[in-house]
Amino acid sequence: MDVVITGGAGFIGSHLCEAMLANGHSVVAIDDLSTGSLKNVAHLRPNRDFNLVVESVTNEGVLDHVVRGADAVFHLAAAVGVKLIVDRPVRTIETNILGTEVALKVAARYGTRIFIASSSEVYGKSDSTPFAEDADMVLGPTTHSRWCYACSKAIDEFLALAYHRQKGLPVVIGRFFNTVGPRQTGQYGMVIPRFVEQALAGEPITVYGDGEQMRCFCHVADVIAAVSALMSEPQAEGGIFNIGGNEGITINKLAGKVKASTGSGSEVVHVPYEKAYEAGFEDMRVRVPDISRVTKLVGFKVTRNIDEIIRDVAEHFRKSGG
Repeated sequence: MDVVITGGAGFIGSHLCEAMLANGHSVVAIDDLSTGSLKNVAHLRPNRDFNLVVESVTNEGVLDHVVRGADAVFHLAAAVGVKLIVDRPVRTIETNILGTEVALKVAARYGTRIFIASSSEVYGKSDSTPFAEDADMVLGPTTHSRWCYACSKAIDEFLALAYHRQKGLPVVIGRFFNTVGPRQTGQYGMVIPRFVEQALAGEPITVYGDGEQMRCFCHVADVIAAVSALMSEPQAEGGIFNIGGNEGITINKLAGKVKASTGSGSEVVHVPYEKAYEAGFEDMRVRVPDISRVTKLVGFKVTRNIDEIIRDVAEHFRKSGG
């Protein structure tokens, strides 16, 4: 197939590019390099089946040109990381909503099957865990910019489903839960690479809040396998699927595992949310997915546990420095 991957020079996007090429597909990646990086795809550029277009996904003319002959579109381009979301809410909202609007409009023009990457953030402050795809969203007030990402991703989903129902566009939506692995940066608040980088440098490992918030982490390779399987499954069309790990861990325990795995002597310190982000910052206490839907449809399996994920990230940092 010929596939287009928006955000293809990003962390998840670059791994998806690798997987598509390994399976014999031709790939056009489009990325404005605002959070993606050329070094993420440097090893792919000699491949004649790979082409990188440095441009914003909001440029409809460019996107139309690359999608016109494509068999599938994977729309991963988005603002990423809690820190970036809090610091630059205008960019978050515009990138997520306008970018998805253009991607859907162009895909609909040619009837191209499209994957929309959403986020566990859409569940907000709900405490009805594990989160099922049809669970209610519970979001904070608009005065807290922290919730603009969740709202923008929810709008993306509403728009994608509207295109599916009204225009018959073949759409698949995946909600990612804390995807982790090599090439992910801690620059925008991603917790495992931030902890690993701090541990390897002998710096304090900074836990935000009381550290008792629980998360589930999933290796990027497992996430890519799920995305690929869903896009190959006709019954996934028009569906929303949680994609993530099912092994919950508190951030305090995570910090301890990172320290032990790296052999670091770093001190674990707690930083108040308002100092790390902004006054009045709100967080979810528990974020655990119900993955029964994706498991039943495409046989999704988590193949790497949290210890393996940490080792993989640490090995990448040791080899590449980030």
